Amino acid sequence: MDPMSTPILNFAELGLSSPLLANLKKIGYQSPSPIQAKSIPYLLKGQDLVGQAQTGTGKTAAFALPLLSRLNFEQREPSILVLTPTRELAIQVAKAFQVYGSSLKKLKALPVYGGASMREQIQQLKKGVDIVVGTPGRLMDHLRRGTLQLDKIKALVLDEADEMLRMGFLEDVQWILDHTPNNRQTALFSATMPQAIRNIAQKHLKNPKEITIKKESLTSSQIKQSYCFAKRRK
Repeated sequence: MDPMSTPILNFAELGLSSPLLANLKKIGYQSPSPIQAKSIPYLLKGQDLVGQAQTGTGKTAAFALPLLSRLNFEQREPSILVLTPTRELAIQVAKAFQVYGSSLKKLKALPVYGGASMREQIQQLKKGVDIVVGTPGRLMDHLRRGTLQLDKIKALVLDEADEMLRMGFLEDVQWILDHTPNNRQTALFSATMPQAIRNIAQKHLKNPKEITIKKESLTSSQIKQSYCFAKRRK
């Protein structure tokens, strides 16, 4: 039976670990968004996934929660790698991992991006981190320097993949993917699915589950709208 054949009313129904459910309750999360409800069960099973949903629909929790719930963080090298198009999103996603996993012992999520101190990032990586969230350019810098090891990555996420394409990071993304283990779990999230993004999914994901959340109307039926014409002031 398809796990999504009936509506999901709360996070407890999704199979997340007890510590994560307790954290979600503390921060006030109640019902999962559509992309969360549909993605989490498959990612918990270790399946690859392609999710299409607009920005602001809760995609970060859709991949962060199941990955935190199913992976053991007992190694110095990163277990999860997330690629993002901008430094702002890298910081936001790393912070979300840290908040969702606050009850997990010594969990460390590190954002890496250009314009910040390379030395400080290297120091943090040497201490050991569980999750690396970064922009393609800075991730490539670390890989070339040998300051970031990806050979023990268990899960990889491409977040806002169409934005990375628009910003010209496509070749960089493919280069980074080629430096990760073949047996990793991979999730790709994007607001749109141009052919170049589909090509990445076909090449780097294994029989992914495809989930599409239709764009909702930006206008609420509860809002009454009106307008009037005004003469242009001379």
